[in-house]
Amino acid sequence: MQGTSDTVLLIEADKSLRRLIALGLQYRGIHVIEANSPMNLPVLETQQPGLVVLDIDGEAGSDHSLLAVAQEHPYLSSLPVVLLAWDCLVPAGDRQDSSQTQVTCLTKPFDARTLHTTVEQILAVKQEILPAAHATHSVIAAPSIWPLITAVGLLLAFIGLMTQIAISGVGLLIVMIALLWWTLGTKTEREQLVGNI
Repeated sequence: MQGTSDTVLLIEADKSLRRLIALGLQYRGIHVIEANSPMNLPVLETQQPGLVVLDIDGEAGSDHSLLAVAQEHPYLSSLPVVLLAWDCLVPAGDRQDSSQTQVTCLTKPFDARTLHTTVEQILAVKQEILPAAHATHSVIAAPSIWPLITAVGLLLAFIGLMTQIAISGVGLLIVMIALLWWTLGTKTEREQLVGNI
């Protein structure tokens, strides 16, 4: 069992979306407990999550009462919530402290990286708050070097293309000067030959 701060309860009615979100979080070293509704939660006594990700949108539209149902649960009442909705009552990305719960709302469509970063940041803050005796080591992904490597590769490709264009331009300029010189030089020699006759 992983520590409390490494566990997320994901409540998502859509099975495929729930699986995609769970896989993304698991890839980042976060243990995920999955549920399809706040009214149908698995037993949380052995693995209490440190955060709830709750999608309040269903086939009939947004059901904002799902947040209240989740917050009334004895194991979830004090946990931070990342709310996924088409229309956020809490402004997107803002955190709002109610009497016990911190709610962060991500407006759909959301970028999966934004969700992952938000979850990791909340878990990291939550872990810093825990006393050292109860704190556990959480896996937080290090910043990726791949965007930097991609940028360097694009810069080198751009420089390479510009160098080829510059070299081709210089070559064409030399050809044009040589043709002009040759043409003008030829006319001058003809005029001298005509003048000598």
